[in-house]
Amino acid sequence: MNKNYNKHLSIFINILIILSCCITAFTLESVRAGTYDGADLVSAILKNQSTLIDSSYEDCDQSGHTQAIVLSSLGIMSPTEGDTFALFSTGVAGYVPVTADEENPGDERGTWFRNKYGHPRDFSELTMTLQVPLYMHYLYYDVQFFSAEYPEYVGTKYNDKLIITVNSPSKGVSQYELSVNSGYFVLDSNDIQGSGFDIFAQSGNPAAVDLVDTTPRTPGADAGASDIIPIGGAMHPVSPGDQITVTILVQDVGDNMFDSAAFVDNLRFSGFAQTNIIARKSFNDLNGGEVECNDTIKYRITISNTGSADQNDNPGNELEDYIPENTTYISGSAYSEFGTISYDNIENKIIWNGVVPSETSRILEFKVIVNESLPNGHIISNQGTVFWDSDEDGTNDAEELTDDIYTDDGIDQDEDGETDDDDPTHAIVFAFDYPSFVTEDFSDDLPGEQASQLYLSREWFETIDNNGTWGSSFEVAPIYHYSTSQSFKIQLRQSDGAQYWDYNLSSLEADMEWWEIWFACGDTSEDYDLYLNLQNSNDEDIAKIRFDYTENVSKPMNWTLELYYWNPTNGWNRLNSDFQAGYLRNSWYKLRIEKNGASNINYSLSRTRRDNVDFATAGQLAAPFLDLARVEWISTTTPDPAVCPMFFFDEHKIGLTY
Repeated sequence: MNKNYNKHLSIFINILIILSCCITAFTLESVRAGTYDGADLVSAILKNQSTLIDSSYEDCDQSGHTQAIVLSSLGIMSPTEGDTFALFSTGVAGYVPVTADEENPGDERGTWFRNKYGHPRDFSELTMTLQVPLYMHYLYYDVQFFSAEYPEYVGTKYNDKLIITVNSPSKGVSQYELSVNSGYFVLDSNDIQGSGFDIFAQSGNPAAVDLVDTTPRTPGADAGASDIIPIGGAMHPVSPGDQITVTILVQDVGDNMFDSAAFVDNLRFSGFAQTNIIARKSFNDLNGGEVECNDTIKYRITISNTGSADQNDNPGNELEDYIPENTTYISGSAYSEFGTISYDNIENKIIWNGVVPSETSRILEFKVIVNESLPNGHIISNQGTVFWDSDEDGTNDAEELTDDIYTDDGIDQDEDGETDDDDPTHAIVFAFDYPSFVTEDFSDDLPGEQASQLYLSREWFETIDNNGTWGSSFEVAPIYHYSTSQSFKIQLRQSDGAQYWDYNLSSLEADMEWWEIWFACGDTSEDYDLYLNLQNSNDEDIAKIRFDYTENVSKPMNWTLELYYWNPTNGWNRLNSDFQAGYLRNSWYKLRIEKNGASNINYSLSRTRRDNVDFATAGQLAAPFLDLARVEWISTTTPDPAVCPMFFFDEHKIGLTY
């Protein structure tokens, strides 16, 4: 992104300066937006609603107030208290991505409301009048700041900021400022997925006007953010009974281009000042994609001091972080701009010593290589410990565990009553051991619900119910099964339309070699058909099977079940022609469809504890035997039978090829 548009054209600039004297008053007047009470924003961020006396909101949107929004989640953002939070922006709040049109260079400019080259600057401002409860002496809140000004405008006049001002009649005016130039700006686009600010310069260089998109690349991160920071205590003193004014302001600085936004939540009062050390930890696989053996992992630790007193370099270490098992430290990779960082090769750990000034963060980094021959799904767990001084007596008496910034495992490891501040950083290894086949036996699905199946963490199978008519079934069944505890029950009428089993074999980096399933079919006394159409992603048929109840008075029952496969050269062919006089009974059968060379498909049918009972070779269908996307289940029987036959399918397997 480049803000120096025609700044070397001095004559043109002089003309603009002269003209600005004439038009500034008109510009300021014409863009002033209306206000409203902002009650929804207050409700989202205020922990105790009874403390509210009055509120108002104003921004630059002349047609509404789109620069602030109440959300329950947005990408990595989620409430720190209650069900909602507020997001304030110099552009349209909550816009994902923050760019209006990511194909235009620098289109994340704040052009929504005002002249993009001039004045006044975009802003979003909420003002609240609050009654301080009895025994309360301090105000706290949680904030996170995002900006497309990062990283190229750090240290420049283009320093968009969040300013929170507290005016207490008894304690005076206190102010907190968080900006692009602040030391808390520690995350880049790779760390803030789904926030709208996870944008990347397509050229890989965000220092000039670029096409931007949301495809992660390193380098290329074209926005950034602070961590979530709890603020308050001695910074915002108040007195019980005071009527205080709290103003939350997000604004452009230096120009009104490139949007910024602020997350605000959990505004509350407390009776005492708090000092606290927050330690966050993330990892980045420098090889890209999933973590595999021999990949290089870079760990980043952010130690934030949100208190009003410095954390000094006291006796003992301020941080110790053991290198995780099944990884090897990369010599010389430990880095910290401030303090002293080193690797202890005796105890295999990272050590850091240094000062963390008040309202400041320190960032530490080191790299490891994932060892060879690790199994699929192996978890590389890593957690450091920060040692800090909680009572300012010069001794590190407290500990803070580094927390994975994306995970809450529900376990309170540090016994502070919270579960989201002490989670180990986990990297799951996929030294992907390609399976020769995968199985769905429905044993881990909920009865009466749809089914899905993972191989490790990769979902390759899911059933889809189109909500058929009453009395139909397309769901997991616990009452009848082949080998494991459950199966999948199918009872479809023509009026139900098609139902689907969906496949994502590309998640396994594989394609289909064969398709196999066990099934059981009930006896019936009505005309009925059920089709299984194996289709690719273009809705073309790979293979087709038909269960057909036909009338034949020469057999023990008037209506008997026959199984057919489709051959494009001669149409439908009965598969079970040589077994049990050509019809199927209420028993478990295994159906297998298998690729045979480039142009043929083999069908086979067998029964429990018996050899194959029939075999057929069919010519290739319109689509090659690959790219399996779904099985379509459908009946064409009209009218719908009063008693619809029921099928159970179980022990479903897919043979894979790579």
